[in-house]
Amino acid sequence: MAESKQLGLSRVRDYMTPGPQTLDIRNTLLDAVLMLRRLELRHIPILEDGRLVGILTDRDVGRVAPSMLMGLSPQDYNRVFEDTPISKVMTRNLYSTTPEAPLAEAVNLLYNYKLGCLPVLEGDRLVGIITVSDMLRALHDLIANPDSSEQG
Repeated sequence: MAESKQLGLSRVRDYMTPGPQTLDIRNTLLDAVLMLRRLELRHIPILEDGRLVGILTDRDVGRVAPSMLMGLSPQDYNRVFEDTPISKVMTRNLYSTTPEAPLAEAVNLLYNYKLGCLPVLEGDRLVGIITVSDMLRALHDLIANPDSSEQG
């Protein structure tokens, strides 16, 4: 049996991004926005004392960012980002997965709960992140190599 990309046998570890960029809960919304834009990310795991406590997404930022139409001065607009702690914006109640979980379980969580990503944990240590984009890569592998998924 070919070990390549057999989607039915794939594990989260096969498609996750290991060692994702993170921020500390003491960082500000400005730190998060700069990281999201600079690294072209959509999700940032948030840590406190090395433990995962939340996720901040580009949607979270958009939800709390003031509108330029509000008539705020540039200084006041920037102050919102500088003075807002990540802890006030991030999502705290998280679904997560493990590296050894079947990929299908991660797909079910992402689909059923309309999530953009899942943190990947070994015990309480963040080891990766798996996103909807990673699932599209898995789908691509399945479509590009349809014969490999039928072996077994």
